[in-house]
Amino acid sequence: MNLLTQDTIVALATPNGTGAIGVIRLSGPDALAIANSVFKGKNLTKQPSHTIHFGTITDGDLVLDEVLASLFIAPRSYTRENVVEISCHGSNYIIQSIIKLLIRHGARSAKPGEFTLRAFLNGQFDLSQAEAVADLIASDSKASQQVALQQLRGGYSTELQTLREQLVHFASMIELELDFAEEDVEFANRGQLKQLIHDLTRVIGKLIQSFELGNAVKQGINTVIAGRPNAGKSTLLNALLNEDRAIVSHIAGTTRDTIEETLNINGINFRLIDTAGIREATDAIEQIGVQKTMEKISQSALLLYVFDAETIHPDELQQDINDLYKPGIPALIVANKIDLSPGYLEKFKPHLPEGSTLIAISAKEKLHIDELKQLIYDQTIQGKLNGNETLVTNIRHLEALQKTEQALIKTLQGIDHQVTSDFLAMDIKQALHYLGEITGAVTTDDLLDNIFSKFCIGK
Repeated sequence: MNLLTQDTIVALATPNGTGAIGVIRLSGPDALAIANSVFKGKNLTKQPSHTIHFGTITDGDLVLDEVLASLFIAPRSYTRENVVEISCHGSNYIIQSIIKLLIRHGARSAKPGEFTLRAFLNGQFDLSQAEAVADLIASDSKASQQVALQQLRGGYSTELQTLREQLVHFASMIELELDFAEEDVEFANRGQLKQLIHDLTRVIGKLIQSFELGNAVKQGINTVIAGRPNAGKSTLLNALLNEDRAIVSHIAGTTRDTIEETLNINGINFRLIDTAGIREATDAIEQIGVQKTMEKISQSALLLYVFDAETIHPDELQQDINDLYKPGIPALIVANKIDLSPGYLEKFKPHLPEGSTLIAISAKEKLHIDELKQLIYDQTIQGKLNGNETLVTNIRHLEALQKTEQALIKTLQGIDHQVTSDFLAMDIKQALHYLGEITGAVTTDDLLDNIFSKFCIGK
């Protein structure tokens, strides 16, 4: 990434398309001067920070629009540079005309994520917090918004940074030992170093374990609806969504491919996957559908097995569960059509896998659907998520944490085997390197380019 941080950059900060207003963002050393050169009203270069001014944007004698200019003077801005945000009417023609005019007066078009990149380079926040900005923009549920916001406010990077600084101290002491190798002195207390590494591995291990939940919160929890043809899977999907999303028919085998929709329960997104009915396929297309069903189940975080309480025999239920149930994946056994089969469930309970939960519903009549939604939430989230919990949601962070953990374990082994200071210093440096990749203490142009190129242009 070519980091021309002395340039003044410009981009549309609001979504593309016609709207009530558009906000054009300028950032850089000449932001005030460039904005002032096309703004008719007060002299923007003489106004205090955090003020808003009404005026017009003009191209010579041509008035392009009436606007509001918001000023944020360095370092009191998002990028810690001079920033001007021009709020104009949301016409695409007006927006593009103003941006082209600003470029003619000395600005250049911003690259994806360049405003946030400048904020990171100028010390506004660390790299993990910068990535949380993108997660916050992309959040589509209360839980994903809360997790991203917590990370933006520091999250686990603050705790890791404190421990990293202590590890840096020990690394420097060990490096000092190398300068006095002939005297055989020990500046770094090995017992204290081991305790620090144990503290680090405990924190890192907890963060690694949090990724499964964190990734589910961020991406949505895969929930597969499976069962025999005509068990009511598609009717259940429609009932959960409260809309007619899937085709419902009395003809068996109507669903040949998977149907995926999102359901929000208590601020968590669940990706509901309606699958083809499990039975001996009668044609090639249906066989592919059944194969996809099995693949989706193996990738799911929760299985909803739906059966027709009126027609299925307990032995058939037992066979289906043996075929579908995967140890380690929570399973909700859903007895459907109870409006036709009241009091018909006791004989099924002995055939259910240990730890599974049985609930009786009527998808057609929407009986006990709210109770089922709560069970879906309880099986996957209940007790695991609270407002103060720090979750890892970024695969880059997970990989760096795993490599850090391996390097720390190697360091502990080195201490136990009384390896020389030079080998111990190498292992500690390796751990520090991977820790630094998370917060941005260690960066490369390729890493920054990979991260910020995924941002939207105006952020």
